[in-house]
Amino acid sequence: MLKPLPFRASHPSITLLSLGLGLTFVPATLLAQESTRVQSSPIVLHAARLLEVETGKVLTPGEVLVDGEHIRAVGSSVDHPVGARIIDLGDTTLMPGMIDAHVHLFLHPGAEDLQTVEESVPWRVILAEKAAKADLLAGFTAERDMGTEGAGSADTAVRNAIDKGLIPGPRMRISGNAISVLGGHEDAIHFNPAEHISSNADYANNAAELVTTIRRQLKEGADFIKIYETGEDSLQHGDFHSNYQYTQAELEAAVAETARMGTRVGVHCEGEPGALYAAKAGVASIDHADQLSEETMRLMKEKQIYAVPTFAIQEYFAAHAASEEGARREHWLLSYHAEQFKKQLAAGVPFAVGSDVGPFPHGTQVRELELMVEYGMKPLAVLQADMMNGAKLLDWENQIGQLKPGYLADVIAVDGNPLDDIKVMEKVRFVMKGGEVVRQP
Repeated sequence: MLKPLPFRASHPSITLLSLGLGLTFVPATLLAQESTRVQSSPIVLHAARLLEVETGKVLTPGEVLVDGEHIRAVGSSVDHPVGARIIDLGDTTLMPGMIDAHVHLFLHPGAEDLQTVEESVPWRVILAEKAAKADLLAGFTAERDMGTEGAGSADTAVRNAIDKGLIPGPRMRISGNAISVLGGHEDAIHFNPAEHISSNADYANNAAELVTTIRRQLKEGADFIKIYETGEDSLQHGDFHSNYQYTQAELEAAVAETARMGTRVGVHCEGEPGALYAAKAGVASIDHADQLSEETMRLMKEKQIYAVPTFAIQEYFAAHAASEEGARREHWLLSYHAEQFKKQLAAGVPFAVGSDVGPFPHGTQVRELELMVEYGMKPLAVLQADMMNGAKLLDWENQIGQLKPGYLADVIAVDGNPLDDIKVMEKVRFVMKGGEVVRQP
């Protein structure tokens, strides 16, 4: 997770739902009140518009024929099989479900360091279930969880419960804890050392330890590996500085090990030279990416390494700083990152969309798309980064991210046309995941 910038000189028929401050046991047979499970008969979705994300073409009207978990046909008019259920969504735009490539299901607003110490892992799992549901209802049908922040491999259980239909939530790619060095990012360095407060990350201090930790995390169910490549960031005489944690050779060992196992590495990395080390090593994404050198940007374009800006968390920190001085620092960092983002766009760096949601409320992270537009990206390009690049980054290319025959039926409908106003993405009226209606007007 991006940190504020310091200034230097069960039973199969029972599903547990978290509702407000209480917990209610709801028989699975009653979940139909909340969502419509995949039906044996086809479903036809009809709306005033349908966005073809790949081309930017808007069909008027738009229809999607859903058969089971998959899309069978897409167009202005599709076949209406006998017995098909017709869902007329009126003056909305059909499009693929959104993808958030940087979330923290196990975090919520408040003092992060304290919640990871004070809250038990079982309690955090319950909150994570609630967060997953909020994100899904907001239109995010797939997500990459970038670390449980001290809850270890507990996200494996959340992902598996979602996959089995026991709880509602997006499709998940999960990493367990992130990996960091002793005394590095997320190592409880501001607590009394005599208390031996546990790190929120798993330790690995060299290449051999990285390989061992990666193997253990994959054994425990991780889909990919997250590494903290930079530690403390600071402003020094008005300039941005970032400390790297792993050398290029160490990152290369991590990338090689994950490649051997058929997966990849995403790094928390805010600046140089860590970003260059990560790009040379061949990571899948550089998350936060506040500062990228020209050589780093060139390599990211060449290797198609995604930058994931996470502007939304920076804006939140700026608005909720504990002091005026802290607010000034956070506003400076956000402005600095916005200017760097423009340079990255001009250099052809590929982007995915990730919000770092968790420290700010789950279900509100569409703000990330709005900020990317505000800072210079066209609405269509942001949607392509979110849906198409997000699908690639999460290793679901050709399965999600577009409305095409054969793709999984992850579909949302929003008021208005997002190509005219990206803010309509806040107005999600309908959500379908894998042919299952989970939100409907």
